[in-house]
Amino acid sequence: MQFITQTTYFVKFLHCSFKSLGISSYFKYVCKSLSCHSGLHPADESMNKNKNITETSSKYSDIDCWPVKKILETMNWEDTLVPLAVKEQIPQIEKLVVALVERIKSGGRLFYLGAGTSGRLGILDASEIPPTFGAPHDLVIGLIAGGDSAIRKAVESAEDDPNQSWEDMAFYAPTAKDTVVGIAASGRTPYVIGGVTRARKEGLLTACITNNPGSALAAAVDIPIEVMVGPEFVTGSTRMKSGTSAKLVLNMITTGAMIKLGKVKGNKMVDMQLTNQKLVDRGTRMIMEETTLDKKEAKRLLLLYGSVRKVQDIWKSEHK
Repeated sequence: MQFITQTTYFVKFLHCSFKSLGISSYFKYVCKSLSCHSGLHPADESMNKNKNITETSSKYSDIDCWPVKKILETMNWEDTLVPLAVKEQIPQIEKLVVALVERIKSGGRLFYLGAGTSGRLGILDASEIPPTFGAPHDLVIGLIAGGDSAIRKAVESAEDDPNQSWEDMAFYAPTAKDTVVGIAASGRTPYVIGGVTRARKEGLLTACITNNPGSALAAAVDIPIEVMVGPEFVTGSTRMKSGTSAKLVLNMITTGAMIKLGKVKGNKMVDMQLTNQKLVDRGTRMIMEETTLDKKEAKRLLLLYGSVRKVQDIWKSEHK
């Protein structure tokens, strides 16, 4: 049934694309885009050996002359290739998540290292773990080349120092129980490579997320995650498909780990922090679904104990 649903959706997508791109141009593009779900040009065998795909010229010419609708529809089509490319790396992502869970259980933490978009994505993922899962703020730590000021404004040449990343990590006193994930679309960022290389020497588990095959970054880590999304719609703009793929992989890493660490009950975030009214309302509904409490009492107890899990556990212990 799932396969039929996905196929139906894909056929509808093809139908819309025929209209927007034209039959002949669309067929040419499909032949280019669907080769091994990689977005590479099947007619050009040299592309299959290209280790710098993120800098490869876009498949499209004169996009500055296109109407807005065509720009958006083509970007949307390119984006559909990203989850397919991520799917190919699930075995590697699984390997990382399984190892990460055991290390966190032993007192380890997760570090992200990145520059530019990659660094910001790591910080974004790290910053969402405490409110979403009620985990400590220092369990997942995102570091960016150039420091926190680089989150909003690029710091010139910050990513070119291979020693700075370990110095940034040193503030947190890393140990062999910790895990480091380097994020770099190109796979050649010195800040990231230097950090994971030193971390590996110190006994930390190392992994990476990159969008080029056979990169120096992949060679420097224990578990490389190489997501081949193909050339960007705008040549070299890795904040697009490459950035999207990194976000999807980061979602998998931390969500998968938090679930296996018991931070999700059933399918609910029972340890989430009650930082706003929307989350208080959500927590109230969670309690009502698991108990016989009405809305008023469920909310009162939630605010009293500050935790969905605590209220549910107390209620169940009293109603055995």
